[in-house]
Amino acid sequence: MAGIIRAVCISIEKGTSKTNVGKGNLIAGHGIEGDSHTGTWHRQVSLLPMESIRKVQELGLMEIKPGDFAENLTIEGLNFEDLTIGRRLKIGSSAIGEVTQIGKECHNECDIRRKLNDCIMVREGVFLRIHTSGPVQAGDPVEVL
Repeated sequence: MAGIIRAVCISIEKGTSKTNVGKGNLIAGHGIEGDSHTGTWHRQVSLLPMESIRKVQELGLMEIKPGDFAENLTIEGLNFEDLTIGRRLKIGSSAIGEVTQIGKECHNECDIRRKLNDCIMVREGVFLRIHTSGPVQAGDPVEVL
């Protein structure tokens, strides 16, 4: 079953929440165009389930929105439990990414950690290296290959 991109987010500074810009370009070996976390390393693009953001909202934090956890792509309906290191995803019409990391060490100084004293990216964030470039936008499918 494919998931659906609900937000495409970027930031110009590391360690801050990202802004939902609605669409973007994934660039092979680089990441999402215009984002502060691009480069040749293994965490070029980050993913987070929309369902996780809704759980935080249900705890009474209704102001939390996609991008607040510094994820690039917020995805609904994708079974993140199927994502393992090395798994490939087709994102949008043509981009291909490979899972390189699940979870991460949280920076105590990031915006969301200061607000919530917690960060779901530590447990539920998925990171990709982009192998094939392509455009992405809210509403596009994400499919496990």
